Amino acid sequence: MTQAVEYDVVVLGAGPVGENVADRTRAAGLSTAVVESELIGGDCSYWACMPSKALLRPVIARADARRLPGVSAAVQGPLDSKAVLARRDEHAAHWNDEGQLAWLDSIGARVYRGKGALHGPRKVVAYGPEGEHYSLTARHAVVVSTGSRAVLPDIPGLAGARAWTSREATSAREAPGRLAVVGGGVVGVEMATAWQALGSQVTMLVRGGGLLPRMEPFVGEHVAEGLREAGVTVRTDTDVTAVERPGGAGPVTLVLGDGERIEADELLIATGRAPRTDDIGLETVGLEPGSWLTVDDSCRVQGTEWLYAVGDVNRRALLTHQGKYQARVAGAAIAARAQQVPLLETDRWGAHAATADHAAVPQVVFTDPEAAAVGLSLAEAEGAGHRVRAVDYDLASVAGAGLYAENYRGHARMVVDLDREVLLGVTFVGAGVGELLHSATIAVAGEVPIDRLWHAVPSFPTISEIWLRLLETYRAG
Repeated sequence: MTQAVEYDVVVLGAGPVGENVADRTRAAGLSTAVVESELIGGDCSYWACMPSKALLRPVIARADARRLPGVSAAVQGPLDSKAVLARRDEHAAHWNDEGQLAWLDSIGARVYRGKGALHGPRKVVAYGPEGEHYSLTARHAVVVSTGSRAVLPDIPGLAGARAWTSREATSAREAPGRLAVVGGGVVGVEMATAWQALGSQVTMLVRGGGLLPRMEPFVGEHVAEGLREAGVTVRTDTDVTAVERPGGAGPVTLVLGDGERIEADELLIATGRAPRTDDIGLETVGLEPGSWLTVDDSCRVQGTEWLYAVGDVNRRALLTHQGKYQARVAGAAIAARAQQVPLLETDRWGAHAATADHAAVPQVVFTDPEAAAVGLSLAEAEGAGHRVRAVDYDLASVAGAGLYAENYRGHARMVVDLDREVLLGVTFVGAGVGELLHSATIAVAGEVPIDRLWHAVPSFPTISEIWLRLLETYRAG
């Protein structure tokens, strides 16, 4: 039996991005339904951000302590892996979403458990777990926030090898003796950091010439050095041409391009993402199943008046915080259009434009050392046609870095738009730099003039004094 219900807004996907859309549309007085086939809270809560950072925090804390005389001798032993994994489980809410369901209920959003799919313009069918069907009509907007999934490359033997993706890597119950990691991006370096510290012997196999290729080149160099010092084997310019794991159990063998064979107990594939849009009915509204959804700056899908896509599915910035930002923008735009209020479309930094997706995306990579960047790299800025100058400084020479740890190593770069004298991008690598990033994000998003930044005085003796050193270097020409 199919039940027909009408709402102002229907949201497909109840991860953090979908939750934020629902929050914004409900706050605007729009009735909102949310359809979710898995756990409410999505990958971020259970298989990505929260469990991965819970795994990594003890690793980084121990690494920092080992670089401090007076403390280092007390922390030379192994991590208590059971305690680390138990804390991870707590931060993943033991894979129970009752708390997040209660929150959606508290804001007045109607939750439908089960698979949701478009069934024509402004129509969504929700297929419940007991076989019930709900036909949901959206008066104003349908929002796709179904996220992305890990992609397995076309390597012979991989399909039946039961390889880990990011989900298994963040939720595993114990450390494998030997872990092979294919890929040198964020998932690869973070999970190599975590599992090496928890007792695995980790080997990274990276097709390209370095790690974290989307960041400044010096970042990957510092992170690779840190991984190697921790005991990780990092091999770049390495192709995996076949995988062997008969029956999908027992040790797994990786065959490399030169014929070398490497054996591991588990294999993590961390080579890319694809949108979860293959089975959500895109074909019923003239869109291609499995495609990324192209949107304007209000996150409305191009060529439509009612369909929005937020988070990973629009491929603008595959980061939870950026997806939530998009959700806030989309929610405001949906409400404005529903209430026939003119959008602030001429204001690139207005409430209805996700401009930060282009100009000021921040990201922290929680390795040892940490990497943090916002905005454009030097290569990206030059490629976009800006007249720029890169200003570099050795982070270790700042007094606060020497106090933070013995033998501190790090680097900082800001990319200056020479025509406007504002920052287009800032990158840090070094212990503790993640907490420096928001000041850089404000400078980039706010387009704060260099002359005004000169008056933002950093406290002594903190690592943030790097700002003074970068500005002095720029002024010195």
